[in-house]
Amino acid sequence: MNRSPSERRFDDRVVVVTGGARGLGRAYAELVASLGAKVVVNDNGSALSGSGGDAGPAGEVAGVLRDMGAEAVASTDSVATPEGGKAIIEAALDVFGRIDVLIHNAGNNRFANLAETSYEDFRAVLDVHLLGAFHVVRPAFERMVKDGYGRVVLTGSIGGLYSMPGVVNYAMSKSGMIGLNNIVAIEGREFGVKSNMILPGAVTRMAEGLDISQYPPMGPDLVAPVVGWLAHESCSVSGEMYVSMAGRIARAFITETRGVYRPEWTMDTVADQIDAIRDDSDCWTFHPVENGFGEHMARSFEMARQG
Repeated sequence: MNRSPSERRFDDRVVVVTGGARGLGRAYAELVASLGAKVVVNDNGSALSGSGGDAGPAGEVAGVLRDMGAEAVASTDSVATPEGGKAIIEAALDVFGRIDVLIHNAGNNRFANLAETSYEDFRAVLDVHLLGAFHVVRPAFERMVKDGYGRVVLTGSIGGLYSMPGVVNYAMSKSGMIGLNNIVAIEGREFGVKSNMILPGAVTRMAEGLDISQYPPMGPDLVAPVVGWLAHESCSVSGEMYVSMAGRIARAFITETRGVYRPEWTMDTVADQIDAIRDDSDCWTFHPVENGFGEHMARSFEMARQG
């Protein structure tokens, strides 16, 4: 059980954790509960594939948190539908009267190469990871904006940045999460709502079938403190992505080369200039919350004006 001591507490904060009964989600729920949070443990108890359901895990973990002295309730609705997402957030509002933090951790996986994956398996993963994020973020964000405070932590993956074979559904879900994170951070800024992504690496049931014999220690307890800080009122960043794997914590971000300006292009000049276009000795990195979109356009236009 994760009861890491911290001066940063969550007293009177209401935290919703999706996928909160096992693995990483349970570690997050236990950490914030140990620091005073009131917790909604959401988990429909499905298999790794997302099939089936079991009310037991969510109820069990909610009981563990109450035994710790925390206030906690179980939610077994699925994030995979708009109705389920709304019900999860309403559970927090009905029981505790508010929602301060949303940690979207729920996930599933179905492995298949792109040429062989079925649409059913593709959608089953998108519905939980990516659409599931929207299904809970949409009602939570509306309430956070109204209350003038909120913290959202979305779960990405290095699988969304770099990917690996056999998980097109997972890769697309996690890369798509970047856009949602940006929007929550940008639109929530004036209302005290911050959003960030955790890109976790931990040995949980998601690692089933992998050879982990050479892995260093990679327990959920190494990831939970990062998520705890991102979820805390003292969090100083928004619209960012943080990697946490095997004890290493790092910021991940999207960058681009300075590139090449020409007043006219042909296919041949693109081919001739491709090395210069790809030259990463001078890169531009824009922050989404700090007018990244506008800065990107302004600097591109400046190159055009300078010729």
